[in-house]
Amino acid sequence: MLFMYIAAAVYAAAVNLYAFLLVKTQKKRRAQRGERARSDDAKLLLASLLGGGTGVYAAMFLMKFRTDSLLLMLLVPVIIVLNVYLFFLLFGRGIPALAL
Repeated sequence: MLFMYIAAAVYAAAVNLYAFLLVKTQKKRRAQRGERARSDDAKLLLASLLGGGTGVYAAMFLMKFRTDSLLLMLLVPVIIVLNVYLFFLLFGRGIPALAL
């Protein structure tokens, strides 16, 4: 059971780091090319849904990037709360479906 907790912590850290670097890369690309791609929001929301919402939200404020997007400013915190809820729901019960 301890392995499951360690694996979940490593996964959460890796996804949040990926999401943070994704925001950094998008900001750099937009500054270089001066373009505004539509797929940027989709990538950020997907990274948030996979568990990197905290990384996306922190990077948005630290780099002052896409803070004018109402969709991201409202949806990412909702996704963070959903991720935390699901995490505690799974680990609070000991993950009965995954326990071997």
